[in-house]
Amino acid sequence: MSEKRPETSADIVSRSRAVSAARLRSYKHKPKSYSIDLQHHMAECDANYVRLLRLFPMLKSEDAQEFTLALPNQPAQVLFSVVERGPFTTLLKISFAAENKWMGMATPQLEVRVYHDARSAEVVSYQNQNYFHGKYEYPNTRMRQRDEKVQINRFLSEFLNLCLEHGATAKPITF
Repeated sequence: MSEKRPETSADIVSRSRAVSAARLRSYKHKPKSYSIDLQHHMAECDANYVRLLRLFPMLKSEDAQEFTLALPNQPAQVLFSVVERGPFTTLLKISFAAENKWMGMATPQLEVRVYHDARSAEVVSYQNQNYFHGKYEYPNTRMRQRDEKVQINRFLSEFLNLCLEHGATAKPITF
């Protein structure tokens, strides 16, 4: 007859540690790295260019376009103003003024670089923060999301769609 001693808590813990260590050595898990979907991102920027031209058709010649955003219980003024104009690009500032906080947050302020030759528009500054990388390691010192640049351009897309659906101007827009 073999004598078997009862298993103690220390035996259970040490066996558990040994099994866990063996699993960790054999299990080579790397967190999935984020990679930008460049085709989708460029399509979003190209669509933003088209939306901007629908809202501000005289972008190449006029310096500003203002209209009212007629949202229920939240009327606001949207101002597109040209900051800088070059032969192939325009830097456009989008300001938003409302009586109350917009959707419970600070009113958005964006600067958008419009590339006329490539027919594309990309956010270069948001809430006075600029120079966005294509991807970030997370966590980082500025606490930006891995896909911060994609998210900001998607926000511009949604904002421009909101302006197209609910915007009204006092002066007629000529094409």
